[in-house]
Amino acid sequence: MGKLTVLALRAVLVALLAGSVFVQAVMVPLLAIDMKDLDADVAHLRTPVLVITVLGIVAAQVVLVCVWRLVTMVRRGTVFSHAAFRYVHIVIGAIVAAALLVFAFGVVLAPGEAVAPGVVLLIGGVGVAVLGIALIVLVLRMLLAQAVARDAEATKMKAELDEVI
Repeated sequence: MGKLTVLALRAVLVALLAGSVFVQAVMVPLLAIDMKDLDADVAHLRTPVLVITVLGIVAAQVVLVCVWRLVTMVRRGTVFSHAAFRYVHIVIGAIVAAALLVFAFGVVLAPGEAVAPGVVLLIGGVGVAVLGIALIVLVLRMLLAQAVARDAEATKMKAELDEVI
């Protein structure tokens, strides 16, 4: 990975992390204030929606930090090691947690007349899409495992070749 690519990716990661912190620090409290004026029939949704929102942002932040760490490993040339799996596992867990939060959001909105049934169905579709992203990362983890195995095999063969020479 070139220096420019790493720099561009890190700039995007910093912008996303700063944006997520802004949303956590400014937008969520404003949302909480706006939700105080809700009708009595939907006022019970205030706390679950705010908790799901904050936890969803935290899940995204965890993914961003792990991607930063993986980019650092790529830049150093150490990504094909077992240490990279820790970050990949955390990314998969955070994405699955985000999917569960999306499903929980749908469950919170489903009863009553707060939102149309089609909206709840769309939220369920988003949850399935997020789970699909987790599965894609799982496939990429398997590719990383194969690359690590090949790298270890190449290192062993090089050591054997060095002994012969």
